[in-house]
Amino acid sequence: MSDPLSEMISLLRPQAPYSKLAEASGPFRVRREDVDELFYCMLLAGRICLEIDGKPAMELSAGDFVLIPAVAAFTVSSLDPPPPPGLVSRPVAGEDGIFRIGGQDGPAEVQQLVGHCSFASPDAELLVSLLPDLVVVRGEGRLATLAALVRDEARADRPAREVVVEHLLQVLLIEAFRCSEHTDAPSGLLRGLADARVGPVLRTMHAAPDRAWTVPELAVLGGLSRSAFFTRFTRIVGIPPMGYLMNWRMSLAKHLLRAGRHSIADVSDRIGYGSSSAFSTAFTRHVGQAPARYAKAVRAE
Repeated sequence: MSDPLSEMISLLRPQAPYSKLAEASGPFRVRREDVDELFYCMLLAGRICLEIDGKPAMELSAGDFVLIPAVAAFTVSSLDPPPPPGLVSRPVAGEDGIFRIGGQDGPAEVQQLVGHCSFASPDAELLVSLLPDLVVVRGEGRLATLAALVRDEARADRPAREVVVEHLLQVLLIEAFRCSEHTDAPSGLLRGLADARVGPVLRTMHAAPDRAWTVPELAVLGGLSRSAFFTRFTRIVGIPPMGYLMNWRMSLAKHLLRAGRHSIADVSDRIGYGSSSAFSTAFTRHVGQAPARYAKAVRAE
């Protein structure tokens, strides 16, 4: 059976433009508002308070991992002691490459590995919208190991570094998502995969995007009536079933066209359109340009 989560992260093509080890002591508060990429943080020692705009503040302890796929401003501050009102701390880079926050002298009370992740896929906004906007995993040592490997490889000057980093990031993201509490996630792919009725339907749709699916057929797979399935799928995933299928097919079509190894007719067959003309019409309406023009523009870039 197809694994929709792995497929989606693979299409996102994650990259690691930046990661760092940061230490802190005493009262501190760091505010980030210029976030335009996925952010992750692995707390290696101590305790901190993380406040993401629009969400309740949360306490993080050593071993906790946080992933914020969607762009959001946030604040990280000390808990022992809490920072005084108005305090804004600036990370200072040390000669060893470690950033220091708060007190510059004495032993560090907090240590964290933080990083940003960008996505090379032109469909990143669409794909990320199907993932949770926040993932918190507590006490999972495998994530600490993966995060450290990403940092070390991103900072190294070794052959095939970019390829290794991309694959490490894919593993890190998959591990973080599958370790999280899927049933408590907001509407999106993970919540859908965790649902007993919707999950099998999503996996089947991903396994056979070339099939001419209808809502009644998908409802039978989910063991529900047509109306009950439509309502449940839309509530849990965030979009109607045929809208999700259309988005996934178009994402696959873009990927195949970018690869440059498939004709328009071949792409049409692979994603379930009976004719090239029907595919071209749907692709043009969805993307804003015809498949041939899209493929030509990608090659030119």
